[in-house]
Amino acid sequence: MELSQMTELMGLSVLLGLLALMATAAVARGWLRAGEERSGRPACQKANGFPPDKSSGSKKQKQYQRIRKEKPQQHNFTHRLLAAALKSHSGNISCMDFSSNGKYLATCADDRTIRIWSTKDFLQREHRSMRANVELDHATLVRFSPDCRAFIVWLANGDTLRVFKMTKREDGGYTFTATPEDFPKKHKAPVIDIGIANTGKFIMTASSDTTVLIWSLKGQVLSTINTNQMNNTHAAVSPCGRFVASCGFTPDVKVWEVCFGKKGEFQEVVRAFELKGHSAAVHSFAFSNDSRRMASVSKDGTWKLWDTNVEYKKQQDPYLLKTGRFEEAAGAAPCRLALSPNAQVLALASGSSIHLYNTRRGEKEECFERVHGECIANLSFDITGRFLASCGDRAVRLFHNTPGHRAMVEEMQGHLKRASNDSTRQRLQQQLTQAQETLKSLGALKK
Repeated sequence: MELSQMTELMGLSVLLGLLALMATAAVARGWLRAGEERSGRPACQKANGFPPDKSSGSKKQKQYQRIRKEKPQQHNFTHRLLAAALKSHSGNISCMDFSSNGKYLATCADDRTIRIWSTKDFLQREHRSMRANVELDHATLVRFSPDCRAFIVWLANGDTLRVFKMTKREDGGYTFTATPEDFPKKHKAPVIDIGIANTGKFIMTASSDTTVLIWSLKGQVLSTINTNQMNNTHAAVSPCGRFVASCGFTPDVKVWEVCFGKKGEFQEVVRAFELKGHSAAVHSFAFSNDSRRMASVSKDGTWKLWDTNVEYKKQQDPYLLKTGRFEEAAGAAPCRLALSPNAQVLALASGSSIHLYNTRRGEKEECFERVHGECIANLSFDITGRFLASCGDRAVRLFHNTPGHRAMVEEMQGHLKRASNDSTRQRLQQQLTQAQETLKSLGALKK
C-alpha cells in the first residue's frame, strides 16, 4: 500500500474516532439530564440538598424559589364606613375576643400566633400588636380572662385548652407564658366554642356533637351537658356569668344556669329557659351586654330578638320582641350573628357579606359585601358599641356602627320630648348633638 493511501486511512480513522467520542458524550449528557428530572434536583447538588457551590444554581431554580416564598395576595376591601384593617397575621384568622376592660382585642390564626391589639390604636394609621407563639400547634379559639391578665385558647392539633398568662413588662409590653399543664382531653368531637364566665368561676367548652362541658379554672370537669340537639352549631356563656346556652339542629336555643353556693363551691347545672319560635335549625345566637336580651338567626330565613329578663324559676318564658327577614340564612353557607351591647343593632354575616339591622324597627340599614376573601369566621361588637369587627381571611376589619348612632339619635329625641327638667333636657341634648355630629362626620346622617 502506498504511503499516501495509508495517511488517508489514518486520518479517516481519527475523524471517525472523534465523531464516536462526541456521540458518546451527547448520549451521556442526555442520561444525566433525565436523571436530574427524575430525582427532582440538579446533578451538581448533593443528596442532602446542599449544592457544593452557591453559584451553580440555575436562574430558573432561583426564580422558582422566589415564587414559592411569595405570600398569597391579600384581599382588598374599601368602604366609607371601614374604620380600620388589622393586618399582622400571615394565616387565616379563625377567632377574636375583646377584653372586658375594652383595652384589647385578641385574635388567633393558623400561623401559630395569637395577636393582642390595642383598641386605642384602631383609628390611627399604624396598629400595634403583641405576639404570643403557639409551639408546634395553632389556636382556633381564644377568650380573655375576666381580669384581662390571661387568655385561653383551643389547640387545633392538641384538642385541648391551654392557658396563657400575661405579665406586664417595664417597657409597657407583655410577656406571654403558657401554663405547664394543658387541660385533659375530654371531648370526642371537634370543639366549636369556648368561654369563661365573667365571675371567674368556670370555663365552658362545646363540641360539634351534643356535648357542653363545664370546667373549673384548674381543669377539672364540673358538669357534662347533653344538649339533645342532634348536633351543636354554637354555644356561649352569658355576659352576666350565670348562663350557658347552645343551639344546633333543633329549632330552639337552650339555656342553662350554672349554680354555685354562697362560698363559691359548684352545685349544679339546671335548665333555665328556651327560645322557641323558629321553624328550622338555629345557626347562631348572642346576648346583650346585660344578658337581658338575646338574638337568634335560623335556617327558616328569620332573625328574632327576645326579652330574656324573666323569672324562669316561676315558669316564665322569654318574650319575643321582634322578627325580621334574612333570606341568606336559609342557604347552605354558615351564618354568624353579633348583637350590640345595648341590643339596638344586630349584625348578620353570610358568606363574606355583613348586614346590619335596627332591632327596634327591624329594618336593614347597612350592607357590606365581599368583606373578606374567605367566609366570615367571627363577628363581634366592641364593648362600647362604636365598632363592629369581622374576620375571615388574614385581616380583621373594623366598621363604624352607624346604625347604633342613629338608634341613639332616635332614643335621645324620644327622651327629650318626655324630659321634665332643664338639667335632664340639657344632658340629653348634648348626647343627641354628639351622635348627630358623629353621623355627619361619617357621611351617614339621614336628613
